[in-house]
Amino acid sequence: MHNTPHGAPHGLPHDARHRAPHDAPHDAPDGVPHAPAMRASDADRTAVIERLGDALAEGALDTAEYQRRLDAAATAVTTAQLAPLTADLPVSRAAQAKAAAARRAARARADKRAWFDEWGYWAGGALIMTVIWAATSLQAGEWKTYWPAAPLGIWAAVLISYAVWPDKPRDRDHHDPGGPDATAK
Repeated sequence: MHNTPHGAPHGLPHDARHRAPHDAPHDAPDGVPHAPAMRASDADRTAVIERLGDALAEGALDTAEYQRRLDAAATAVTTAQLAPLTADLPVSRAAQAKAAAARRAARARADKRAWFDEWGYWAGGALIMTVIWAATSLQAGEWKTYWPAAPLGIWAAVLISYAVWPDKPRDRDHHDPGGPDATAK
């Protein structure tokens, strides 16, 4: 074989001369080359194993098939080896319930954080209004009536009302089993 100026042997396709052996493309069934398979992480394998467990619990897999797929998932090296293990399984009701619970918990944490942020804004407003009141009182040479009490009181009442009467779940996630679709059924 003769070497090209780049050091690759003649006879190889041009793009193959510039690839390392581990980067060689794999041909898909339609003959179109695609990128090499991605290595599976422990989290990828764990997710598939949990999905298989849900399928076993819900009756989509028998014990023998579950064990075969479980062994394959535990020894899978690439994500391409993991994908077929769950491709034919129905959507897991347990996984949907876990995801919905996680969304509700995240929404509750975000709402609580937003409520505390609002109190921070209130405190900032109270500070600014109090400084203005103090400056105008000092300029007048006497302590004036504390006028920030009215706007701060109204603002605080609104914030407290949010805690006592929270928003209706009108903007809930439609994938959430407790969302508006659940009440319509």
